[in-house]
Amino acid sequence: MSTSITTTYGVTGMTCGHCAQAVTEEVTAIEGAESVSIDLVVGGVSQVTVTSAAPLDRSLVAAAVDEAGYALAPAA
Repeated sequence: MSTSITTTYGVTGMTCGHCAQAVTEEVTAIEGAESVSIDLVVGGVSQVTVTSAAPLDRSLVAAAVDEAGYALAPAA
């Protein structure tokens, strides 16, 4: 029986549902990513929650978010 890992990342620059969809598509394409949900905060730091089979490398998530046109907020 496998256990999923859930990690939340802050993403800046998203302003609408289309932005969230673009980030979802790119992050979901990362090998091991199972699902992505986004709490959109217009004008602030949106929360992108990723469920994966194993921990994802932050640099892979950052690259996927960058590909969608946005940026990860600095890690807390």
